[in-house]
Amino acid sequence: MPDNAATEVHFAAVTQRGRPVRLEYRRVGVDDRAAPLLVFLHEGLGSASMWKDYPARLCEAGGFRGLVYSRAGYGRSTPRAPGERWATDYMHVQAREVLPAFLEAVGVDVEADPPWLFGHSDGASIALIYAATYPDRLAGLVVLAPHIFVEDLSVRSIEQAKYAYQATDLRARLARHHADVDSAFWGWNDVWLDPAFRHWNIEALLPAIRVPVLAVQGHNDEYGTMAQVDGLAAQVPQAEVLKLDDCAHSPHRDRPEAVTRATVEFVGRHRTVDYRSMHSNDRRRHDEAT
Repeated sequence: MPDNAATEVHFAAVTQRGRPVRLEYRRVGVDDRAAPLLVFLHEGLGSASMWKDYPARLCEAGGFRGLVYSRAGYGRSTPRAPGERWATDYMHVQAREVLPAFLEAVGVDVEADPPWLFGHSDGASIALIYAATYPDRLAGLVVLAPHIFVEDLSVRSIEQAKYAYQATDLRARLARHHADVDSAFWGWNDVWLDPAFRHWNIEALLPAIRVPVLAVQGHNDEYGTMAQVDGLAAQVPQAEVLKLDDCAHSPHRDRPEAVTRATVEFVGRHRTVDYRSMHSNDRRRHDEAT
């Protein structure tokens, strides 16, 4: 384990829709300013701690610097305000307002040191929106189980999660990772089950992405089908797609070695080229050999 993989937690002060919030974050990986910087964006029920030691292990394997943070409403970051309901554009707000402010607050110079975004589920969608909005402010993307539109399967699974939260030990298990677990769960669950959210779709934004993209999806994902990554590849010609067997919604937990191997190879292959002013016409798709 790298020396600085210990979980020393810091807080960054930013503004979210006019409200001051504090975002917890920690740094992992190597202490080398020349190393690629990976910023980890968690899932809809995630937090910095729910990644466990995966960011540190990935950064150790690839020789990366890592920045792991919790969005407002999650982990030890500022919870949702009482009675606050997230609007259906909440991922756009995170990508276009909060993430840029957070990177600035922690001293990331996105021009001189453009980061790689490593996002999972909601975090992957936020990473895609950021890349489409600010194509010159990042080096590339690794997106695990991204959402680019809402599927019936996603809604059914989120309905099941609501039942599990109320009737099983799910709430207690999540409470280990969130100072205000109800803030985390209901912020996510309420908006995904809002009928208006069925129209949420970011496909039209995707052609603006110019950087390299690696999209990873499990064949057994309970929250989305291969239509998500196939749709992403259709809109982003340079996207590479890795489809994993024996893998559900969390590839970094179900198939950590495969995700680490693919990420290290992908970043290593692209890190020496500045794609921010280019648009590759190459599309690479990988189906894992069985």
